[in-house]
This record gives sequence, structure tokens and C-alpha cells, in this order.
Amino acid sequence: VQLQASGGGLVQVGGSLRLSCAASGSIFIINDMGWYRQAPGKQRELVAVISRGGRTTYADSVKGRFTISRDNAKNTVSLQMNSLKPDDTAVYYCNADGLRGAGSYQPFGSWGQGTQVTVSS
Repeated sequence: VQLQASGGGLVQVGGSLRLSCAASGSIFIINDMGWYRQAPGKQRELVAVISRGGRTTYADSVKGRFTISRDNAKNTVSLQMNSLKPDDTAVYYCNADGLRGAGSYQPFGSWGQGTQVTVSS
């Protein structure tokens, strides 16, 4: 299963960006979809995750500013980022897990290629 992320870029403090990620391949079902980020010199951290049923979890640092959503029919997940801060600067990765295949199913966990978000002050 492949994940293709898009939507990163350069934005000023207080601005907004929307990240999108599409999953493709032999997908039977996707359970959780999420976004993680990794800033230079830091470990990758969870930003937000959404279950198939729509339950969401956010990092404390982004609550009230970021909104995660998904389209189960299209196998896509998006992250609307508002009121961006310099500390949000990082490479953002989408992630998904579930079952792949047809007839005989195998669990999968996949990462997208990463998209750079830079917030300038």
C-alpha cells in the first residue's frame, strides 16, 4: 500500500496550510490514518490520528488549531492547519494501517514520503 502526501510549503506565522494524503494499492480496509511530523534534530511525533469511525486524537500542541479528516470511500486523509507557529516547522508524514489483499488479507502499515512545512516569522 502506497501513501502519497501533498500540500506542504512555506507560510508565515498565523497562516494556514492543508495537507492531503491518498492511499493506493490492494487495500481491503484502512483502520487508523494519521499525521506525524519530524523537526530537525527531533524524534518523529504524532500530530493527529483518526479512526475509521471518525474518532480523533491530537497532540496537545496542535489542539484547537489543526483538524484531521478522512474520506473512507477515497482512502484519503487531510490535515487542516491553522494559526501556524514556527514550532510547527517540520517534515510531515502521513500514516495508515489496515488490511491489504483480496481473498487473503495481510496487515499493513505504510508511511508517505513526507512533505515539508515551513513557518516563517
